[in-house]
Amino acid sequence: MTSVLKVRDLTVRTGSQTLVNNIGFTLCKGRTLALVGASGSGKSLTALAVMGLLGHELRASGSVCLGGKEILGLGDRELSRLRGRRLTLVSQDPLASLTPVHTVGAQVAEAVRIHQRVSRADAWKRAVAMLTRVGIEDAGQRARSYPHEFSGGMRQRVAIAMAMINKPDLLIADEPTSALDPTIAAQIMELFGELQRETGTAILFITHDVSLVERYCDELVLLEGGSVVEHGTVREVIAAPRSAELQAMVAATPRWESVDRPALTGPVALSVAGLTRTFRARRLRERKVTALKDGTFAVRAGEAFAIVGESGAGKSTLLREILHAGTAPPGVLSIFGEDPSTFSRVERQNLRREVQIVLQDPGDSLDPLMSIASIVAEPLHIHRVAGVDARVPQLLRIVGLTDDFAERRPRQLSGGQRQRVAIARALALEPRILLLDEPVSALDMALRSEIMALLDTLRQSLGLTYLMVSHDLPLVRQYSDRVAVMWQGRIVEQGPAGEVLGAPQHPYTQRLVAAVGLAPSPI
Repeated sequence: MTSVLKVRDLTVRTGSQTLVNNIGFTLCKGRTLALVGASGSGKSLTALAVMGLLGHELRASGSVCLGGKEILGLGDRELSRLRGRRLTLVSQDPLASLTPVHTVGAQVAEAVRIHQRVSRADAWKRAVAMLTRVGIEDAGQRARSYPHEFSGGMRQRVAIAMAMINKPDLLIADEPTSALDPTIAAQIMELFGELQRETGTAILFITHDVSLVERYCDELVLLEGGSVVEHGTVREVIAAPRSAELQAMVAATPRWESVDRPALTGPVALSVAGLTRTFRARRLRERKVTALKDGTFAVRAGEAFAIVGESGAGKSTLLREILHAGTAPPGVLSIFGEDPSTFSRVERQNLRREVQIVLQDPGDSLDPLMSIASIVAEPLHIHRVAGVDARVPQLLRIVGLTDDFAERRPRQLSGGQRQRVAIARALALEPRILLLDEPVSALDMALRSEIMALLDTLRQSLGLTYLMVSHDLPLVRQYSDRVAVMWQGRIVEQGPAGEVLGAPQHPYTQRLVAAVGLAPSPI
């Protein structure tokens, strides 16, 4: 097979510290190699070194050959001729690679004109054709839209169109599906495979998701502490992992299992009856878009209730409506038997102590300039709670952090530690209900299981009630009592998690379960 990328003795240092140590592998045409490892193992640094995008404070040595040409150490002008044409990147967050002030069509067309001598009209035609190829419906019209007017999955398709339009030799996909729900993630991975078969592009797939590696990759390189600890075909390495690191990752990969949970018969903590939410959308032909329609369910005290569905199904909108419960129409929401629409201003303020939220990315929800102690103490100060100095270390210990974390800043913590801080802050006011908006999707597999186990323990020990939005169906099945499935703003199926996800009745639920790869699709 023709070699596309050869990496030999690649080392990345900052000062006297070695971050990536003597990495080596070969990637051939039409093949997909997975670069796997926990957070901080050196995966993304390796990709940046290959792309020539390391910051000035980092130094790379060794050899990186693209199609037989040494590219490590080339100047930015020479690398710019390669990037976007022979060497491209699809990142985890497509918004980071798309300019918000230009239409998506203009950005894809620009990728053509930078590297090929074609007219604007021809570049636009190629851009529309490529957007059609990656599954953008009515691409001729949607090409004139801006990135914020697309869902996460559609933005990722646009990013792939930009990366593939010049038929590159090598595509680096850096966690391209970690923020997507399972059906969209499966579609994106299938799209990579289709484009690869058409063009022969070699793909370097960076991930911490072992289940995706098993389904879509040919070879695996496992990094631990910046070094290669395992390398071979996916089938060989996954079947008999030698390193404790990979054994832990395989063990942490959620399997299609459920925990037998007794049905809860306590009082209703939260009920929603006929919740509907409509937004105005001036740029669309239809002036109104219904994000939620007739949402109805009840969550009992002490229960873990999950809402699943694709991006744009209305899950996060539902959480926001509950978080701003005081603005709901009379009779629509009930929290422990009380209607928030009848509350006074003071009563609504007190309601915020009862209902707290943990967001998806702790990096976005924690102020980088504040100490951990200040972050956890902030809601206590806002609500004028006494005994803050004693309460903060207690909260840190509850979520498994020692007292010495108090004076650190968020940037000094790992992803899992930051999410523990976010949970501690949410618990500060002793709420009775926690809203969990994709609380572990930004973490690697081992950390996901770790944080979900922590949340489950806290729910039982503190008597909390959870309403969780997630697209990780195996975790939902393992850690939730009941589940509701949302599709196009409606709840189409709900019931015990084991029953709904184990034997789905609605065609949409069946597609969700099949997309995880652990059950055949009956439709």
